[in-house]
Amino acid sequence: MRSDFDRRPDPELLLRQLDAQEDQLQHERLKVFLGYASGVGKSFRMLDEGRRRRARGQDVVIGAMQANMPAELAHLVQTLEVIPLKKIGDGEAMDVEAILRRHPQVCLVDGVAHDNPPGSKNPKRWQDVEELLVAGIIVITSLNLQHIEERREEVERITGKRVTETVPERFLYAANEIVLVDVPPELLLERAGQPSTADPSSADTPRLSALREIALLLAAEVVDKQLEGYLLAHGIEQLWGTHERILVCLTPGSNAPAMIASGRRNADRFHGELFAVYVRHDRLTEKDEAALQAHLAVARLLEAQTEALDGDDPVETLMDFARAHRITQIFVGHSSRDHWWYRFLGGPLDRLIRAAEGIDVRVFPH
Repeated sequence: MRSDFDRRPDPELLLRQLDAQEDQLQHERLKVFLGYASGVGKSFRMLDEGRRRRARGQDVVIGAMQANMPAELAHLVQTLEVIPLKKIGDGEAMDVEAILRRHPQVCLVDGVAHDNPPGSKNPKRWQDVEELLVAGIIVITSLNLQHIEERREEVERITGKRVTETVPERFLYAANEIVLVDVPPELLLERAGQPSTADPSSADTPRLSALREIALLLAAEVVDKQLEGYLLAHGIEQLWGTHERILVCLTPGSNAPAMIASGRRNADRFHGELFAVYVRHDRLTEKDEAALQAHLAVARLLEAQTEALDGDDPVETLMDFARAHRITQIFVGHSSRDHWWYRFLGGPLDRLIRAAEGIDVRVFPH
């Protein structure tokens, strides 16, 4: 029986929860409208958000806006207070000092990837935004997929166009809300002046569809990270996420190639992650060791994340790993020739299924 002493909260877990709570409080000030390409309407959505907030009584200003804008955007800008840009040398930058003095509740910032001119306090506009956030001002901003530093090369391979102004991906993860401004590629082509009856297999449509998919996955990753922070901040055990995370449990006698191949197909289908792990055992024969190494080679070939686990109880060890990595599916091998007392009293597979509450367990016979 465990004593009250054994049930004391883990100090390290408590510290992580406090850090997560502080992060959430700090990041409840940023909203990002993300577009997968120019023309999807992210600036309009940002300005319309500002208009609606002002109608509800919030103090809203525009801190930065694109110079040349279509008529519908110009009309929205006229309904809001604008803090003029500051002249610095031959360029202009958002006037952070003026905004801080004005200290509105909400500041709209278009083109957050913009580079500030030489002589500015911050070289990047997103760094200006961070100053506003620290001061307690809510910032609503817009961003194109191609301007995210970690996605730039992937987008460039699709579009053939390279941008120089970028924002680090961590800026998105600091947002408490991200809105994917999504329109079908066909509509975007029509907005760009191409006929609405354009062939969906034309050169532009597949490229736009690929960009759209990247943006959707990125938004899901951000939501997943936000979920992780929320669960940690509130002391909730993390058992799931927005992506599939498949864990293949390797043993020398398991039908590992089939398990790993099936895991890879499922992970690719749902844009998830694949893990292949085994629990170390000091009584493996040379034949078993060779079989296990062959299984690991297959896993690495199929780009699974492999890991060797240490623990006295294989079931508890696997479940600790599954919970820590928010596994959604467990693939495990099982022999139909188990001893009768395993079937009567419950063997390792039965224990694993009972312990995997909230996680799907798929059994592969061998």
